[in-house]
Parts: sequence; structure tokens; C-alpha cells
Amino acid sequence: MTRPQAVPTVQINDNRVIVTEWRFAPGAETGWHRHGHDYVVVPMTNGELLLETPEGNRTAPLVMGQSYNRQVGVEHNVINNTNHEVVFVEIEIK
Repeated sequence: MTRPQAVPTVQINDNRVIVTEWRFAPGAETGWHRHGHDYVVVPMTNGELLLETPEGNRTAPLVMGQSYNRQVGVEHNVINNTNHEVVFVEIEIK
């Protein structure tokens, strides 16, 4: 199954952080990746993400303005599991 790709827009990339806005059309995905930094996600919209992980699939809610963080090494494919665009800002800490 081919999915549309999520659209990343890097807003800041300096010696301390990388700040990226991610926009996901319905069904869009990031593709499999492993995080090289600790990071914080700031949801700009509500929605639900489908996370494909080596341990199996799970869903995770996105709640506008309710930030969460993860540690370096997370490996997954992130998919918009809703019928509307979802947007979040990811802040990676170098």
C-alpha cells in the first residue's frame, strides 16, 4: 500500500535544536525512521496517529496544545489515522 508522504518544514536548525513543522494529509506517513535526538512534540491539531513500531502497531491521540516527549532511539512509522489534516511541531534537542 502506497501512502502519501507527510510534509516536514524545518523552521530552525542550529547548534542546539531542530524545529520541524509536520503536516499530514489524511493517511499520510513519515516513513520508517529512528530518532537521533530526544524530542518534544507540540500538537497543533487534534487527531489520531497510527504508530507502526518493531513491537507492533498502536494508536496515539493528538490533543491540540498537549505536548509530549520521547527519548533518542525511537523507531517507527507515523501515519495520520484521521480523515482530516493533522499538524504538529517537533523539537529535537541536540
